[in-house]
Amino acid sequence: MTIINIETSGKICSVALTYHGALEIQIDEMEGMRHADKLAPFVDQIMQEVHRREMKPDAVAVSIGPGSYTGLRIGLSLAKGLAFGLGVPLIGVDTLKIIAVKAMFRKNDWNGDELLVPMIDARRMEVFTAVYDFALNEVVKPGPMVLDEESFRNLLDAGKQLYFIGDGAEKAKKVIDHPNAHWIDGLLPQAKDMMALSEKALRNEDFIDIAYSTPQYLKSYQTTVSKKSLL
Repeated sequence: MTIINIETSGKICSVALTYHGALEIQIDEMEGMRHADKLAPFVDQIMQEVHRREMKPDAVAVSIGPGSYTGLRIGLSLAKGLAFGLGVPLIGVDTLKIIAVKAMFRKNDWNGDELLVPMIDARRMEVFTAVYDFALNEVVKPGPMVLDEESFRNLLDAGKQLYFIGDGAEKAKKVIDHPNAHWIDGLLPQAKDMMALSEKALRNEDFIDIAYSTPQYLKSYQTTVSKKSLL
C-alpha cells in the first residue's frame, strides 16, 4: 500500500510518501504560501525516490478542503495529473479530519470521549470548522462559522470536553471562556498526517473522480472588485 500524499490547504506545502502505515519520505515548505513554486519540485523528488526504490504507487491522495482557495486548486490540479499519469486512483481527504487525526496523535492521555474541533482560519471572526468524536463521526457537520461567545455553548454546557485545534482556534480562544474548552496550539495539516485517512480510503476504494472532482470550499469564493474596473 504505497500512497503519495499531497497537502496544500494552508500555509505549509507538503508531500509525503507512505508505505503500509509507515512514513517513508516527507518534504515540507513551512515558509509562506509558496505552493505554486514548490509543489511540483517536491513531487519530482518523491517520484525520483519511488523509481530508485522500484516502488509502485497504489494511489495519490490530496487534501480537498476546506482551506486556501489557491492552495487547494494547486494541490488538486497536480494530484489529478499525477494520478492520471500513474494510472492510479485519486483519494480526496478532508482537511478538517487531517487536523483532527493530527491532534489524536499529539497527546497520549486521551480518554476517548473528548470531542475534537478543528478550525481553519477564514476572514474576520469566521472559521471553517466541524466537531468530531474519536471515531471521526460528525457531531457538528463541516461548514463556515462566525465565532462568538455562544459558539458550541450547547456542547460545552452539556459537559463535553472540547479541544479546539488548527490555525483558526486562536480566534475561538478570544471569545469562548468555558471550563470545558481546551486548546492545543500549533497544529497545522501536513501530508504525513494524511496517512491513516488515505490508507483507509484506499482499503475501502473510496476514490474521487480524476476529471471532475473539485475542492470543498464550504462557501463561495469571494473576490474584491476595484471600483476603477467598473468605470
